[in-house]
Amino acid sequence: MIRAITEQEIPDCVQVIRESFQTVADTFGFTAENAPYFTAFATDEARLLHFLREQHRPMYGYFVQERPVGYYNLLLAEDAACELGSLCVLPAYRHRGIGVMLLNDAQTKAAGLGCRVMKLSIVEENTVLRQWYEAHGFRHTGTKKFDFFPFTCGYMEKPIG
Repeated sequence: MIRAITEQEIPDCVQVIRESFQTVADTFGFTAENAPYFTAFATDEARLLHFLREQHRPMYGYFVQERPVGYYNLLLAEDAACELGSLCVLPAYRHRGIGVMLLNDAQTKAAGLGCRVMKLSIVEENTVLRQWYEAHGFRHTGTKKFDFFPFTCGYMEKPIG
């Protein structure tokens, strides 16, 4: 079941995000030392509370027995665009369609909030993830290399609504 995240569930969501993104870090050799700003290492309760309280990001989770096993958030922009943030599923729950359900839910929720374009960023070198998003209608729009990441950021977007 997908539902909104409460403040009390933020610590559980931190664990879901960190564990989910750790598999990407392990695959590509990212560590807290060489990529301290990568999601697996930079996500903590203070960050998610800032997203919720200050940025007013809607946050949703996929719950199994009242525990989140999947997560995403939406950053709403003024130009009818939104950014899909930290869509993830715990490794033990992958390949069950939960990611697709979360993505579809995110698009529906974003469209309901007036978003017409959904944007996201990925580790460009993660071709499996890029292909997954492309299979769900996203198109690649560019890349950018930052000095503080040992990878290239890839950008994708999709019209919604």
